[in-house]
Amino acid sequence: MQQSRPVQTDEHDRTERQAIEILNELPPSAKLVTKVLEYNDTLNQGQLEEETLLPPRTVRYALTRLEDHDLVESRFSFVDARKRCYSLTFD
Repeated sequence: MQQSRPVQTDEHDRTERQAIEILNELPPSAKLVTKVLEYNDTLNQGQLEEETLLPPRTVRYALTRLEDHDLVESRFSFVDARKRCYSLTFD
Protein backbone atom coordinates (compact mmCIF):
# COMPACT_ATOMS: atom_id res chain seq x y z
CA MET A 1 0.00 0.00 0.00
CA GLN A 2 1.45 3.37 -1.03
CA GLN A 3 1.51 6.25 1.38
CA SER A 4 0.07 9.45 0.05
CA ARG A 5 2.15 12.60 0.02
CA PRO A 6 0.70 15.89 1.14
CA VAL A 7 -0.59 17.65 -1.92
CA GLN A 8 1.02 21.00 -2.62
CA THR A 9 -0.78 23.65 -4.57
CA ASP A 10 0.18 24.31 -8.17
CA GLU A 11 0.91 27.93 -7.22
CA HIS A 12 3.49 26.82 -4.62
CA ASP A 13 5.11 24.40 -7.09
CA ARG A 14 5.18 27.03 -9.81
CA THR A 15 6.80 29.59 -7.50
CA GLU A 16 9.44 27.13 -6.36
CA ARG A 17 10.11 26.01 -9.93
CA GLN A 18 10.46 29.60 -11.09
CA ALA A 19 12.85 30.36 -8.21
CA ILE A 20 15.01 27.37 -9.14
CA GLU A 21 15.10 28.44 -12.80
CA ILE A 22 16.19 31.94 -11.80
CA LEU A 23 18.79 30.62 -9.33
CA ASN A 24 20.33 28.47 -12.07
CA GLU A 25 21.22 31.69 -13.92
CA LEU A 26 22.70 33.49 -10.88
CA PRO A 27 26.33 33.39 -9.70
CA PRO A 28 27.52 30.81 -7.17
CA SER A 29 27.64 33.42 -4.40
CA ALA A 30 23.90 34.06 -4.77
CA LYS A 31 23.22 30.32 -4.64
CA LEU A 32 25.30 30.00 -1.46
CA VAL A 33 23.53 32.94 0.20
CA THR A 34 20.19 31.35 -0.75
CA LYS A 35 21.20 28.01 0.78
CA VAL A 36 22.38 29.68 4.02
CA LEU A 37 19.11 31.62 4.28
CA GLU A 38 17.19 28.40 3.63
CA TYR A 39 18.73 26.91 6.79
CA ASN A 40 18.67 30.07 8.93
CA ASP A 41 15.42 31.85 8.01
CA THR A 42 16.58 35.43 8.61
CA LEU A 43 20.10 36.87 8.82
CA ASN A 44 21.73 40.27 8.47
CA GLN A 45 24.59 40.93 6.07
CA GLY A 46 27.29 40.44 8.72
CA GLN A 47 25.83 37.08 9.72
CA LEU A 48 25.68 36.05 6.05
CA GLU A 49 29.35 36.98 5.68
CA GLU A 50 30.23 34.81 8.69
CA GLU A 51 28.14 31.85 7.55
CA THR A 52 29.22 31.89 3.91
CA LEU A 53 32.85 32.97 4.52
CA LEU A 54 32.42 35.37 1.58
CA PRO A 55 33.79 38.93 1.53
CA PRO A 56 31.32 41.77 2.29
CA ARG A 57 31.32 43.02 -1.30
CA THR A 58 30.45 39.56 -2.64
CA VAL A 59 27.59 39.13 -0.16
CA ARG A 60 26.24 42.58 -1.10
CA TYR A 61 26.40 41.64 -4.79
CA ALA A 62 24.63 38.32 -4.16
CA LEU A 63 21.90 40.02 -2.11
CA THR A 64 21.41 42.67 -4.80
CA ARG A 65 21.03 40.02 -7.50
CA LEU A 66 18.60 38.02 -5.33
CA GLU A 67 16.55 41.14 -4.51
CA ASP A 68 16.46 42.12 -8.20
CA HIS A 69 14.70 38.80 -8.89
CA ASP A 70 12.45 39.02 -5.79
CA LEU A 71 13.98 35.89 -4.27
CA VAL A 72 15.01 37.69 -1.08
CA GLU A 73 13.26 40.35 0.95
CA SER A 74 14.82 42.70 3.44
CA ARG A 75 13.51 44.55 6.45
CA PHE A 76 15.01 46.66 9.19
CA SER A 77 16.33 44.81 12.22
CA PHE A 78 14.32 45.26 15.41
CA VAL A 79 17.54 44.99 17.42
CA ASP A 80 19.54 47.52 15.39
CA ALA A 81 17.66 49.71 12.91
CA ARG A 82 20.92 50.43 11.06
CA LYS A 83 21.00 46.82 9.89
CA ARG A 84 18.76 44.99 7.48
CA CYS A 85 17.61 41.40 7.87
CA TYR A 86 17.24 39.17 4.82
CA SER A 87 14.97 36.20 4.25
CA LEU A 88 13.81 34.12 1.30
CA THR A 89 10.53 34.93 -0.42
CA PHE A 90 9.90 31.29 -1.42
CA ASP A 91 9.83 27.94 0.40
